[in-house]
Order: sequence, then structure tokens, then C-alpha cells
Amino acid sequence: MKGRHGGTMSFRHGNVPSVPYGSTAYISFTERGAELAERLRKTLGGEAVRAGENQGISLASWTVSAFAHKHALVYVGAVGIAVRAVAPYLKGKAVDPAVVAVDERGRFVIPLVSGHLGGANDLARTIASLTGGTAVITTATDLNGVFAVDEWAKWQNCALIHVSAVKRVSGKLLAGEVVRLYTAFPIEGTPPKGIIMHTGEPVHEADVWVDVRRHPELSVAPRMLTLGVGCRKGIKMEVLERRFAALCREFDLWPEAVNCAATIDIKSREPGLLDFCAAHGWPLRFYTAEQLRTLPGTFTASDFVRRKTGVSNVCERAAVCGSKGEILVRKYAGEGVTLAVAQRPFRMDWSW
Repeated sequence: MKGRHGGTMSFRHGNVPSVPYGSTAYISFTERGAELAERLRKTLGGEAVRAGENQGISLASWTVSAFAHKHALVYVGAVGIAVRAVAPYLKGKAVDPAVVAVDERGRFVIPLVSGHLGGANDLARTIASLTGGTAVITTATDLNGVFAVDEWAKWQNCALIHVSAVKRVSGKLLAGEVVRLYTAFPIEGTPPKGIIMHTGEPVHEADVWVDVRRHPELSVAPRMLTLGVGCRKGIKMEVLERRFAALCREFDLWPEAVNCAATIDIKSREPGLLDFCAAHGWPLRFYTAEQLRTLPGTFTASDFVRRKTGVSNVCERAAVCGSKGEILVRKYAGEGVTLAVAQRPFRMDWSW
């Protein structure tokens, strides 16, 4: 591959930043662009195609599919091509995938959509570090070295809720004002400039809340909860959804704070339970009656459940097994479903 001065360009190696994407798709339009896309694919993973009449792949059809199913789209070519291609499908920063444009020589790498939440800025920096090019970052918080709460939430494996409030929080920091952040969990390190951190009793005038509990303002919800599930045979997905929503309402929990579910192994073929977890993107962990029964601790007991499963409680014990943590919400029963929530140990710091 030719470099910016006409020589051969080789990818840089060493401390290449990790890219937190489940899938990345690359599209190119020329031979040189295809070579760059393939090198990026080999280094970062994902899929690479070349568009064109002779290739049997159209830009429009590729964009429709990639936008719906991939975490990041990389257009190796002119920025205008990428802008026109994705424009009809843009919905908002909370849901759009990352979109990046890079010229075919790798000189300039431009994040276009979802710079923080989608990770386009980080992907652009990663690509630039590989090609020896320049990541053209235009977000104001990055340019001014100001704390970006949306990017921080992503890197801390937290869900960001009430995303529209990010603009107000970033605006205060850019204006030199302070932002009050309440956290229910320890955060290691020194808070960034402009952030006043509160712990202990909630501060009602906080601008940002770090908690698995619901709050009306901008919330950063650590994905640290395990949902323990017990259910009757043949349970419907709709019933599980209804009971989960009721649990979250009653105990003021953010549904987004749940990151996995757990149950007894005899429920491994329950279609409704499998579909329920798949709809939320949760891995479902299974434990034997012996594993649940021998778990130390105090749990809500039921003779009926013991006769059916061989263990006196499924939901609470499964939640603790799955989280390796502590019970947050004990057995919550109704409509043939029992649910419990446990929280795992969770480490946070101020890096972003």
C-alpha cells in the first residue's frame, strides 16, 4: 500500500487501542480502498466488501443491511459518499451505529455519527493509529479536553439514560460551570475538572446520577445486575416481560442495569424464557439443583419449589450464582413467575 509520500505504507503495531465493537463493516470503492479495508478487517475484525457494478454489491443495499445489523460502518472513500448513504437512516445518538469515513490512503479518518455513545471517535483514533493518519475529531468536549459523560458511561460499561440531557451537562462544563454527580458506587481516582462528586445520601439537585435505581435526570446505570428467574412450564415471553416490567417499577430499577439472567438447568428448553432473554440481549446462565442447593446464604424457601425442582428456591439462588454478588431484590412472584435481582461487584474509575 502506498503511503502519503508515495512510499509503501505499513500498519503500525504495538499498543493499538482496543475497539469495543461486536461487529464492524467496511465498504470500499477502488482497488486501493479495498486493500486498506482488508488490512483494517484483518487487524480489527469485521467484514469488508468492495462496491461496484462488477462486484455485485451496491452501496445502497450494503448500507441498509449494515446500518441495521452492525455496530460500526466504515466507508473507505469520500466523506460525501458516506453522508449521503447513511442520511436516510439516522435516528439519534442513542441508537445509531458508529459511522466513520477514511480516505483510501488512510490520511484522514473522520467520525461522522455516534462519536461517543457509538464509539466512532475511538474507532477513528484506532484506524488513524494503524495507518499513521489523522483522526479528525470535531466534538466540542474532545476539542476542549472536557469530560464527556456519554463516552465515560460507555467505557465504564454503563447504560446512559435520558440521553437528551447530555447536551445540557456538556454545555455546563464547556461554559466553565460545575456539574454535580451523585454516585451510589465508589469511583476510583480523582473526578475530572468541573465534576463535583457526591456519595451517601442522594443530592436532589444532581445533574448526573450513577445508580441502578431510577432518577428523573441524566442517569448512568452500571450494567451489574443479574436477574434470577423461576417459572412454570410453558411460560410465555409476554408474561415474563410483564413481570419484569412490574418488578422494575416497584423497586425503581433501571431495566438497562440488568446484564444477564440465570435459572435452573431444567428450564434450558423453555422457549418463552429463551426468547425473553434474547430480546434483551442477555446471556442466560443455567445451574443444577445441586449447585443452587449448596450455595451458602439465606434464601426464601418453598416446599412446592423443592418438590418440583429439587431446591427450595430458584430465582434468588440463581441470581446470586450468576452474579457472584449479593441479593438486591428478593423473590418477587406472580403469574407463575418468580424473579429476584442480585448485584455483582462492579469497579468504576474516571477513565474515558
